[in-house]
Amino acid sequence: MTGFLGEYEATLDPKGRFLLPAGIKKQLPEDEGSHFVINRGFEKCLTIYPMSSWTPLFERISKLNDFDPRVREFRRFFLNGAIATDLDSAGRMLIPRNLMEHASLEKDIVLVSAVNKIEIWSKSTYQQLFDTLSPDAFSELAAQVMAPPGL
Repeated sequence: MTGFLGEYEATLDPKGRFLLPAGIKKQLPEDEGSHFVINRGFEKCLTIYPMSSWTPLFERISKLNDFDPRVREFRRFFLNGAIATDLDSAGRMLIPRNLMEHASLEKDIVLVSAVNKIEIWSKSTYQQLFDTLSPDAFSELAAQVMAPPGL
């Protein structure tokens, strides 16, 4: 399983391409290659999945019950923005315009580790995210999500 750590700043060129930071490349398994899926994030960001992370997720989604309207709605929202992409010969990744608009990406972006995937945020949106979370609020959030099951 792929796992990522860190946050990295990058710059989009006028065509919507950015250079995948060396710090992220070093964390990719050797056999991973340069194949990814970019998708809308749950917040105003994008998510990059290495194929080793995307494939089991897609297989799980494909087995959901088609007769359940919630499944169909989830698939629509989750899969319809997804696009397979490769790094070009210079190590750049192209973000389609519709996805750039979803995350309000313009020039300065931040790539953030999210366990087995990477989030792409507008630098200003990412800074605002942290400016609104106080140390006390973060401590309370950590206590809630990290509490042992059953408590």
